Amino acid sequence: MEQATFGAGCFWCVEAVFQNLNGVEKVVSGYTGGRIANPTYKEVCSGLTGHNEVAQITFDPAVISFEELLEVFWKTHDPTSLNRQGNDVGTQYRSGIYYHNDEQRRIAEEYKQKLNDAHAFEKPIVTEILPLTAFYPAEDYHQNYFNQNGNQPYCQFVVKPKVDKVRQVFGEKLKATAKS
Repeated sequence: MEQATFGAGCFWCVEAVFQNLNGVEKVVSGYTGGRIANPTYKEVCSGLTGHNEVAQITFDPAVISFEELLEVFWKTHDPTSLNRQGNDVGTQYRSGIYYHNDEQRRIAEEYKQKLNDAHAFEKPIVTEILPLTAFYPAEDYHQNYFNQNGNQPYCQFVVKPKVDKVRQVFGEKLKATAKS
């Protein structure tokens, strides 16, 4: 198993987008990129810690590659928005790839460059690509959030459209239990 860590707005969205992909064993919502150890959600939301809301994905590279995970990452958020995704605004919502090894760094940088060279987005990609220095799991109530709270308004209006997009665009990559 390998791990990938992505920030793409609210970690509830990122977790929900990746947890149903075939080859993904586990997704943990958490924080990285900041100045303090073991931050709380309240501290991260203050914008003063420097941490980003992220999801750490444990995956089987024999089933789904890091590059395939990146494809889902790029297509399920706006990587050209600095420090925001939709109505979620702040540095904790920035787009980021936090690589676990040099191969992930190389693949992420090449993919980002190809997208920029092809003008795949109207504006340049602002996604940061940095080494993962520390990962702090978020509080228990943030884990598996969409599956446990899918009827809440935020989940219905923000998370569900992203999950639906993954089902439509990446249906062949979904676990059998997630295709319905």
